[in-house]
Amino acid sequence: MRPDYAEHLVSPQRSALLQVHFCVLLWGFTAILGKLISLPAIALVSWRMLVVALCLLPLPRVIRALRALPPRLIAAYAGIGVLVALHWLTFYGAIKLANASVAATCIALAPAFLAFIEPLLNRSRINRLEVLLGVLMVPGVALVVGGIPDSMQPGLWLGVLSALLVALFGSLNKRLVEHADALTVTGIELGSGALFLIVFATLLPGSPSPLPIPDMRDIGLLALLAFGCTLLPFALCLHALRQMSAFSAQLAVNLEPVYAILLAIPLLGEQQELGWRFYLGVVVILLLVFAHPLLSRGSAQRPAPELLATAEAHGLGDESR
Repeated sequence: MRPDYAEHLVSPQRSALLQVHFCVLLWGFTAILGKLISLPAIALVSWRMLVVALCLLPLPRVIRALRALPPRLIAAYAGIGVLVALHWLTFYGAIKLANASVAATCIALAPAFLAFIEPLLNRSRINRLEVLLGVLMVPGVALVVGGIPDSMQPGLWLGVLSALLVALFGSLNKRLVEHADALTVTGIELGSGALFLIVFATLLPGSPSPLPIPDMRDIGLLALLAFGCTLLPFALCLHALRQMSAFSAQLAVNLEPVYAILLAIPLLGEQQELGWRFYLGVVVILLLVFAHPLLSRGSAQRPAPELLATAEAHGLGDESR
């Protein structure tokens, strides 16, 4: 094998692309694990956020960064963390009420919401291309709605709310993205989100425990969710995204719903619950999601590392306008 050919095969850019695809595959498992874990959605999300936060916040690097942050900025990240918690709560609620494929498809709608929310929050001009792509998603959504049983409808609309929350906290994170270290931001947001959910669960009527102790099976699955689907891909992507073009990175992260749905078929047998209209609608939605980086290739920026550990739609919130 020629040395130059071997060097091409293991180039930093190619290695980074493989790393990001591996991360996206791991993110695809979040929906699968959410279906397999027997805990209610609020307990599942509380444990996931708490475990990751407890791993990050004691790090010397994070402690030093926290001490240097002004209280107002910490409070802002903590508020965003509440939105992150609500996003994950609605996402896993959608999985419980519908299934993993439906929840993953709903998250693909987040760019459509982002086209309207970010200009409103940042007082910038609305991007007509993104609005058009968002409007064109409506037939895909209609097909998805018509392709699922009536019993899954509440889960679908909960998933749509989850996508709306992704767009909201993604836009807010973008405004603050340059003011703190990525690990510190993630630790604050997940820690505050976990605290919010624990307090919220305590106030719910008839709740026996705000943080129920999972059985051994769920402990193992939660460990996979926290470490394998959150911390590991976060660490890999912090390095890999800096070696990739914005276009390649955006296309890679947009594959997450595809991986989730493909994994759900053999692992959960969800194709038996869904009709052909659902899958046709998924194709329409995903084609439009992939069209965005193709049509705006000259201006796109890399997905923000700060969002990678706090969202199922990891490419949102860092696209230039």
